[in-house]
Amino acid sequence: MNYRKLLIGLLFVTSITALVGFVVADTYPIQKIALQLNKWVLKNPVEKVYLQLDKPYYAAGDDIWFKAYVTIGSQHELTALSGVLNVELIDDRDSVKRHIKLPLVNGLTWGDFALSDTLAEGNYRIRAYTNWMRNAGEDYFFDEPIRIIDAFDKIDAHTTYSYSIQNGRQQVNALISYSNGAGNALANTEVKYTVDFDTKTIIRGKATTDDKGNINISFLAPVGALPLNSGRINTVIKTGKTDFVTKVIPVRAASANIDVQFFPESGTLVNDINSKVAFKAVGADGLGKDIKGTITDSKGNTITSFSSQHLGMGVFNLLPQAGENYTAHITYADGSSNTVALPKPVDKGYVLTINNSDTGKLRIKIISNQQIRDEDPQDTLSLIAQADGEVCYAAKSNPGSASFTASISKKRLPTGVIQFTLFSSKGEPLNERLVFIQNDDQLKLDVKAEKKYGLRQRVNITFDAKNSDAKPVVGSFSVAVTDESKVPQDENSASTILTNLLLTSDIKGYVEQPNYYFIHADEQVRNDLDVLMLTQGYHRFDWRRVLNDNIPEAAYQPEKAFRISGHITTSGGKPIVNGKVTLLTTAGKTFFTDTVTDAKGKFSFNNLSFPDSVKFVIQARTDKNHKNVQIDLDDISPQGSSHNKNAPDFQVNVYDGLSTYVQASKDLVNQQMKYGLAKRTIVLKEVVVKDTRILLKHSANLNGPGNADQVLVGDQIPTGCATIDQCLQGRLFFINFINGVPYSTRGGSLSINVDGVFISPDEFNTLNINDIESIEVLRTGSSYAIYGSQAGKGGIIVITTKRGDDITRDSYKRPAPGIITYSPVGYYKIRTFYSPQYDDPKTNQSIADQRSTIYWNPNIVTDKDGKASFQFFNAGNKGTYRVIIEGIDIDGNIGRQVYRYKVE
Repeated sequence: MNYRKLLIGLLFVTSITALVGFVVADTYPIQKIALQLNKWVLKNPVEKVYLQLDKPYYAAGDDIWFKAYVTIGSQHELTALSGVLNVELIDDRDSVKRHIKLPLVNGLTWGDFALSDTLAEGNYRIRAYTNWMRNAGEDYFFDEPIRIIDAFDKIDAHTTYSYSIQNGRQQVNALISYSNGAGNALANTEVKYTVDFDTKTIIRGKATTDDKGNINISFLAPVGALPLNSGRINTVIKTGKTDFVTKVIPVRAASANIDVQFFPESGTLVNDINSKVAFKAVGADGLGKDIKGTITDSKGNTITSFSSQHLGMGVFNLLPQAGENYTAHITYADGSSNTVALPKPVDKGYVLTINNSDTGKLRIKIISNQQIRDEDPQDTLSLIAQADGEVCYAAKSNPGSASFTASISKKRLPTGVIQFTLFSSKGEPLNERLVFIQNDDQLKLDVKAEKKYGLRQRVNITFDAKNSDAKPVVGSFSVAVTDESKVPQDENSASTILTNLLLTSDIKGYVEQPNYYFIHADEQVRNDLDVLMLTQGYHRFDWRRVLNDNIPEAAYQPEKAFRISGHITTSGGKPIVNGKVTLLTTAGKTFFTDTVTDAKGKFSFNNLSFPDSVKFVIQARTDKNHKNVQIDLDDISPQGSSHNKNAPDFQVNVYDGLSTYVQASKDLVNQQMKYGLAKRTIVLKEVVVKDTRILLKHSANLNGPGNADQVLVGDQIPTGCATIDQCLQGRLFFINFINGVPYSTRGGSLSINVDGVFISPDEFNTLNINDIESIEVLRTGSSYAIYGSQAGKGGIIVITTKRGDDITRDSYKRPAPGIITYSPVGYYKIRTFYSPQYDDPKTNQSIADQRSTIYWNPNIVTDKDGKASFQFFNAGNKGTYRVIIEGIDIDGNIGRQVYRYKVE
């Protein structure tokens, strides 16, 4: 977007709206504000990520399938800025369990997580982001909570919390009810437990369940404990003489208190100006709570009453008077009460009020009180509306106007969150108001299929995609088909391409039941959505920093492809100019490239593409081939995972509402095991397996890991010596070290190979013994013949350095000066969803098909006529099957369609 185009757009929108008290918006300070905002957009284009998942919850051993859509700007065009997407599976302790990277092609990609069947049950979340998005912060990442259950768990634990105050501190009481897989109470059973907050155990104990399978655990919550991620109750249930089952129960709320906040429209109550005041009541669990009450003045007179209209939110009108303070008298659902002071009114100022109840127009009114008009009778104001940093409306008031109004056609504004900001004549931001525009401009997906099908019958589905002008579109779509009788879902709470790209990705904080605002289209829902806008905040940028040209440089750059960069210096820290840097890996096939450093000692290897679990060796030398140099890579620190904005969606009782899915998962695995198709790990009571081979994980031995005349690994490698040759002297068979050089007792020196790179003998003794994972000795002709002339006369010592196996981070080691080994996260190998073909005679027809995800296809593209089709076979169960199609066209129009059919 260029500035000339921006100004033309400003003149256009102001010229076509019906304005009262406004003039054409092409004068100061609007020009400056628009220019500065344009600068911000050019430096900080807004990327968003949405993932369509095949279903909302899973069982250990399942596959999570997803399609990613990455857009840029307010028009949601598919991004060309980033070429790499990070996707993570994170548990309820904010620990990253899986981290994969996927290549983005025109903003699209897809992948999966294969869940281990030993994965612990609990609350998890799927997080996705580009490296560029890290500049805006975690609040704007895609972050979707999911539940993962263990279908073969022998014990269910259901917990109910209650709270009280003891000596001024919060007393938490947990009633835990245990039952077996058949739903029968686990009576007279021994349970050991601890209560942990962060890494500290505050209590531990032992109890026996009563005849209803219950135990009670009470404890004082630590001072300052976070209410939504504050602790865990770890219980160990004795189920046999030597058998135990562990249940970990999250402490999701450490208080029964309800927080109530009041939000005057546009930010401030101004005396003598009637204002809307929104409020939001949130429990310690992060969810909205119903309240009601009255507003009184300082004399105790009742001014108005209020009550929440949706999820603890509501709105009322108030005309504040000079010299008065106002108090809210609140009554909660349980009958208890409290008082909260409203924000103190100011004596002078403006109120920006917007009426969004009309389906076709947005009505704006700006009012000032007498005090501020007396200060500057000829003052002017400017109003700017922007979406994702792009101006979509601008206007300026006539000098000295006491109040003024505007009526804007919603069709002139993009669908989504719009930020209206009122500026003074000096260009200072005064008031802010968020509005959600809900135009009917999404893609229309017309699905055609039969309404009834038989078991295992082929299903043929076609759909037409058209834009809001009823013209066919070329677009990319993904489809998930599930058995709704096994996988029911609360539609109000669903995360969709519409809720994410239009709403939750643009505002900070948690949005409860986001799809409620999209699946219903009546006046009440529009009012509820407007109240949500009054209580949420927009924080993508700070106006004052933008206007003062104080726009910081981005800390994270867009990843077009993989890049390895850094700098080399002398031991004293001086940059090395024209130093030679080589990059090598022997994984799969040998890859080698080199470059030279610039005037600041910097180097980079660009446009790399490699699979996951590849180890690189980076070697640097000066221009005179001196090797005593320091290599430092650019920041490779991983994204932290300490913040979960959707923590209120985490469930204390993971199995609540999932009984049909649990049973369906059991049936599926039983059938797979019956026919030998199960991936599930079978844990045997007592199995001893002995093997004389030593298996090495990361060896570059060309004979194959562990195929050597001698192997040292782990605690077999001695440490604590001054040099590595001293540590290994006498440990390697038929090898002596003379002046640090290894010689075979049969004659001849041995070559040294570190992570696939041959090094000189003097470099060998600079290795840090603590960085070595394994040592393989190839001293017979048959073992080192594969290396040809690179082998010494006495053979080869193959050294493998340790690598970080923590999936949350890239890691690198320094085995010697001038050499580092680097293990970045590479591209994940994308798998294909398996769907049985019942018209193929090779398909086993005797298996009871218990699938819950019937079909998944992330790559459906409509043709020039907007048409596409797909086929699959039903499973072996009767019920209602749900088809969800989501996607985007080449112009950034998005769409979603849900279609259901019967299987009988």
